[in-house]
Amino acid sequence: MTAKKSPGAGEQTIAVNRQARHNYFIEETYEAGLILVGSEVKSLRDGKANLKDGFARIQKGEAFLLNIHISPYPGANQFNHAPTRTRKLLLHSREIERLTGKTKERGFTLVPLRLYFKNGRAKVELGLARGKRLYDKRETLRRKEAQREVERSIKGRH
Repeated sequence: MTAKKSPGAGEQTIAVNRQARHNYFIEETYEAGLILVGSEVKSLRDGKANLKDGFARIQKGEAFLLNIHISPYPGANQFNHAPTRTRKLLLHSREIERLTGKTKERGFTLVPLRLYFKNGRAKVELGLARGKRLYDKRETLRRKEAQREVERSIKGRH
């Protein structure tokens, strides 16, 4: 399984966190670089990443990505990386300050939405998110189903 190529400007999607949009309202998105070791990059090129339980945290003026699982690369042997190690994010200082203020507000968290290569560099798309309640999730599903019905009826007419 290799990473999927997208038609964007040199972008190659590795992993998408589909649960994030189901569990959270995404207020804003940010693009951040990742500091990785060689075996992690090789593993990402093979598309071996999971964002499901991941989140970002800001500590002492620096941003970190936690609980992202990047599978060990088979060819790295003893030089392999820990699969769920904490990885530093590369963001502008003003973005970090803004995110620090926002995450201190009640209910906001940083969630990785997508992991991809852009012009050969590993990037992560972070979402500033507010958690959905169960009734919000149900409402979203209802709206999505209604939209599908409308599209189906329009398609049936043609």
